[in-house]
Amino acid sequence: MSDSPSPSLHVRYEGDDDPAKCTARKLAKFDLAELHHSDRATPYGVVLNPHAERALSPEDSDTGTLVALDCSWESAGEAMFSLPGDHRALPYLVAANPVNFGRPMQLTTVEALAAALCIFGRDDHAERILSKFTWGHTFLELNEEPLRRYANCEDSTAIVEVQQEYLDRGD
Repeated sequence: MSDSPSPSLHVRYEGDDDPAKCTARKLAKFDLAELHHSDRATPYGVVLNPHAERALSPEDSDTGTLVALDCSWESAGEAMFSLPGDHRALPYLVAANPVNFGRPMQLTTVEALAAALCIFGRDDHAERILSKFTWGHTFLELNEEPLRRYANCEDSTAIVEVQQEYLDRGD
């Protein structure tokens, strides 16, 4: 675990999903993340981006700011990720949210932020944000082994190697 404080959580909020199911809005409601309505207003940090060339790893844990993009999967094309920052892709994980349960890589905003926190060795922070969702703990249970293994990796290359094992198994 890193000696630096846990990163602050920020969300570039598009508002194109059902507000009742929006995990980013719920995080903001409980002051667990800050929503930003424009790229310019969003702080510089590590940006969770499924199109990034580098995988997120514990090497990135000294960031003070973690940024997720909250938008519909239909509009989450590469162009949506124009935010300034260090873009990183999350490794293979399975969704626990009711809409995409069991689907690989179809994470909600809170699942993505929690995964990043776990990879950074910030399990307590991940549990705190997931606790606001009835299915939140299920995400940690479903992904317990990969999250633990990713957190023990040194860098992006090692993360990709571990991820490949899951992809080869077809988990």
